[in-house]
Amino acid sequence: MKPFVKLYLKKQQASYVRDLKTLWRNKAAEKNADSYRESNSGLLYFFSDYNYNIVERKGGCMMESKDVLLDIRKKNHLSQDEMAERLMVTRQAVSRWENGETVPNTDTLKIISNKFDVSINTLLGSPRQLICQCCGMPLYEDSVISRETDGQFNEDYCKWCFTDGKFVYGTMEELLDFLVPHIASSQQMAEEDVLKMLKTQLPKLKHWNELA
Repeated sequence: MKPFVKLYLKKQQASYVRDLKTLWRNKAAEKNADSYRESNSGLLYFFSDYNYNIVERKGGCMMESKDVLLDIRKKNHLSQDEMAERLMVTRQAVSRWENGETVPNTDTLKIISNKFDVSINTLLGSPRQLICQCCGMPLYEDSVISRETDGQFNEDYCKWCFTDGKFVYGTMEELLDFLVPHIASSQQMAEEDVLKMLKTQLPKLKHWNELA
């Protein structure tokens, strides 16, 4: 077999393996996202009507990971070499991220998140639709996500339920006292109906599960 034919077949094989890995990764992300949505479907449906329309708030569809990373670099006026230097990776790695061939590993995602103030979920193209695991509010953009005392994102909670490393509401009753009248007034619903819905859905969330 001629050398140039061998080289061509080798490239084709590498491309196939790369595409297969991407397919597996995307299927895993879709499976996790479907499971997450299913477990929180009641609150997502309820709060989407309570002035939390995610698409309208974000002004369009979610971006893919490669586009998010490219956008971050361009907004910070960095070349691929400069981006690579900041993240202690190679320029080729940055190029592969932006071409959609690979995604940064976990440690690198944390570094990007800290340096550029972007949540890891956003960096990955928002595969999960995050909701606050205390009140159920959709975390439709990074500005509403809570932070730890060191400034890192805590993607489990909104900034109104968890702030300065502490939970704002000590009990579910305290949270209900705030949510029920506000939701009832906004949606022109009876407070009794809102209370019934929340008492059904809130106990399914992580925070209240852990306190149970």
